[in-house]
Amino acid sequence: MPVIEKSFCTTKEAATRLGVSVGTVQLWVESGLLQAWKTAGGHRRVIRESVEGLLHKAPSSAPDLPQPTEAPQTGQRLSVLVVEDDSSLLRLYKAKIAAWPMAPSVELNSNGFAALLTMGRTCPDLLITDLRMPGIDGFAMLRALQKIPEASGTRMVVVSGLDRTAIEAQGGLPDGIEVLSKPVPFERLQQIAAEITISRKRLGYANL
Repeated sequence: MPVIEKSFCTTKEAATRLGVSVGTVQLWVESGLLQAWKTAGGHRRVIRESVEGLLHKAPSSAPDLPQPTEAPQTGQRLSVLVVEDDSSLLRLYKAKIAAWPMAPSVELNSNGFAALLTMGRTCPDLLITDLRMPGIDGFAMLRALQKIPEASGTRMVVVSGLDRTAIEAQGGLPDGIEVLSKPVPFERLQQIAAEITISRKRLGYANL
């Protein structure tokens, strides 16, 4: 007899399918990115269709999804995640950031879906993102990250061609996110990276 696939799955099964932790799946359920319900015993059951729908939001032209990485450890160099769907601009970001004096590690994602997976595995010190992207755009990504406690230590900066009026017309952004206009102001981004580096050093000294 043919095997009939259930219309729902456990949070562990959803995590395995998406390649993230169970905790991340639970947070995505709470943020509305995944649809779920609770059994009488209080266990979450995730709608399988919403899991597949989230997977399919990643554009087919996107580069390979990020592979799991180890969590950052104290003393590691500054880590930066750039989210931008323009491949030529991503290459420019990589080249410019690589020349910064603090020599940060850089990860590049071409859409909000891939970025959420990255953030679900390890949160960088600095997130630089565009807003208009296919699938899960910057607006949805930032609102989801706002509800993930682990992302609270990441400084988030938007670099967009949208003006503030256009951004507000689409619901605005979470508090505390600096908005910069294109063309990309690399000098300001380097200043932000330097501020984070100084703050990390101060925290390191405070913990000695």
